[in-house]
Amino acid sequence: MLWFLTNDPLREVVAPIPAADPPNFQALEVARREDGLMFRLRLLYTHLLVAGVTGAGKGSVLWSIIAALAPGIRSGLVQLWVLDPKGGMELAPGRRLFHRFCYGSDPAMDGASDAEYEEAFATLLEDLVAIMRRRQGKLRGLSRLLKPSRDEPFIVLIADELASLTAYVTDPAMKKRIAKTFSLLLSQGRAVGITVVGALQDPRKEVLPFRDLFPTRLALRMAEAEQVRLVLADGARERGARCDKIPETLPGVGYGAVDGETEPVRVRFSHITDEDIADLVNTYAPDLLGASERISTPEGVAA
Repeated sequence: MLWFLTNDPLREVVAPIPAADPPNFQALEVARREDGLMFRLRLLYTHLLVAGVTGAGKGSVLWSIIAALAPGIRSGLVQLWVLDPKGGMELAPGRRLFHRFCYGSDPAMDGASDAEYEEAFATLLEDLVAIMRRRQGKLRGLSRLLKPSRDEPFIVLIADELASLTAYVTDPAMKKRIAKTFSLLLSQGRAVGITVVGALQDPRKEVLPFRDLFPTRLALRMAEAEQVRLVLADGARERGARCDKIPETLPGVGYGAVDGETEPVRVRFSHITDEDIADLVNTYAPDLLGASERISTPEGVAA
């Protein structure tokens, strides 16, 4: 079948996509494809890397995923653990949806050292590794995959600006702790219902040493053609994923892989406004804020 496009069907902004209740973790509807169909993202039993330059629309991808998971958050089938090293600028509006939320800040304003802020991230990740270990012990000899339930929910760790937690950590001890926990979660977390979603601008190995541990990739607008290969695969650009040619006027447009299709699929993620986020929070935030709004700060974790 040959497609001849006479105009760009992704030039129009994509409105927020209604979330399925309960969400299908193997096929979350998060974006619109170039052929008019819905782009369905498999999130359970995988990890997702989202790459793109500033302004490419990484926030649209993260919020589209959060919106698709929101009914599961309300019912207790999903827990979001969220790291936002930009002082919470991107993801803090949804904090009532998050089981754990950790952010960095300006030490000069808040009176804490870089090491204290970095330790907050390391502690959250180590807490998640402890849950992973407990689940492994519970499943050992019984099952090779955890089926999410309200007792053992699907845990999605969202890490925005991932480079701030890998390449730009200033304290050597904290850098080692963070790298170790990310490597453990990425190599062992999938089977026990823990998925890592990471977003970053620069996909080089020097910035993200464990890049190859992300089986699922999404590439938005990139600065260079070579970066397309680093994010997707060898030959992806030749098969159509010209991420370096995406106009700045099309945030949220990118390329992803679909099972059964050899060519990367061009998609556009939803544009989710502050008002849309407020509606998500008011509709889907768990009732018990003491359990859901736990914020990791330099002093620890507080209700």
